Amino acid sequence: MKIHEYQAKEILRAFGVAIPRGIACFSVAEAMEAAHKLNKLDRPDKLGKGGLWVVKAQIHAGGRGKGGGVKVARSLDEVEQYAGQMLGMQLVTRQTGAGGQAVRRLLIEEGVEITREFYIGLVVDRSRRRVCLMASAEGGMDIEEVAAKTPEKIRKIFIDPIAGLTASEAGDIAESIGIGPQAVKEASELLQGLYRAYDATDASLVEINPLVMTSDNRVFALDAKLSFDDNALFRHPELAALRDLDEEDPAEIEASKYDLSYVSLDGNIGCLVNGAGLAMATMDIIKLYGGNPANFLDVGGGATAEKVAEAFKLMLRNPELRAILINIFGGIMKCDVIAEGVVAAAREVKLGVPLVVRLEGTNVELGRKILAESGLPIISAANMADAAAKAVSAAAAAIPETPGPATGRT
Repeated sequence: MKIHEYQAKEILRAFGVAIPRGIACFSVAEAMEAAHKLNKLDRPDKLGKGGLWVVKAQIHAGGRGKGGGVKVARSLDEVEQYAGQMLGMQLVTRQTGAGGQAVRRLLIEEGVEITREFYIGLVVDRSRRRVCLMASAEGGMDIEEVAAKTPEKIRKIFIDPIAGLTASEAGDIAESIGIGPQAVKEASELLQGLYRAYDATDASLVEINPLVMTSDNRVFALDAKLSFDDNALFRHPELAALRDLDEEDPAEIEASKYDLSYVSLDGNIGCLVNGAGLAMATMDIIKLYGGNPANFLDVGGGATAEKVAEAFKLMLRNPELRAILINIFGGIMKCDVIAEGVVAAAREVKLGVPLVVRLEGTNVELGRKILAESGLPIISAANMADAAAKAVSAAAAAIPETPGPATGRT
């Protein structure tokens, strides 16, 4: 689960991470009120510069600055201008797709006199079975670009889950990316706070880009991104309450109601599979045979016929859908249960696309019998390769031909 920047910053602040002062807003009037309030704050730490604000669009996507979603305002008139421009706009970034994401919230933040920018990230490294702290002197840039072009500029430390991130380790990594001796202690405390937040909230990602050093050698998290492990949210109702449904795909929201793992993609072949690994392999083999998957959909190992029916209907909502591939390996999930769900869903909704089914495993013969006796136009497949080839062929045949130029005589 993702949350907004201003929400992430409030969480990190509670763990001792230094954050610029800011106020979340939902209207231009609130933005102006926030700017006035920030300008009147006492500044004993000399963090900000009076008369300088940053207006930030709040969406669940990176690259906002390049898309026009982050503006520095040097007057109250500019705060009003930028807030008016951003609220309601469709902000397009490298992570939103061509359609962009509607901006419904803003963060008005006090300006900071920046002298240097750094990158900090925390994520689980599955091969090491530890949390990896990544740091780079190349702050403000896409970390993927840094990793591809200058990987030597990324420093890593794999944190002992018992000891946690020690002051010595945090200090060493701060020094390794060029934070000077006058700011190492503060940077070390900030990094330790980030790790404590990551661990305590069952986060899957913490990213600070950029972490900045100010003109008076203070260190602050100027941006913040936090994502959480959905499987651990039952332990954190206060975090689950931060979920913003406006930022999510309606189909994915509907899927979550039935405990389905669903992600919309841009292809035209729907996939219904049991097991995340098999689902990934199914999408791969569709691509191998020249097709494009329309979704990732894992019905899980304990799905009921009703749950499968809901999954089926979810795929059929996609107007670009041209074929469906059902790939089931029955273990805990029995093939006859899947077959019953497929038949129930197909009878409940109008099935207007070809349906390719590959079943294997527990109760496979019973499952195939249910499908064969359903009276539905189902295309049976012997194995994954056969299923992918038939699904790609069926989808191609279902795509309407584009009319050619008129050839009639006058």
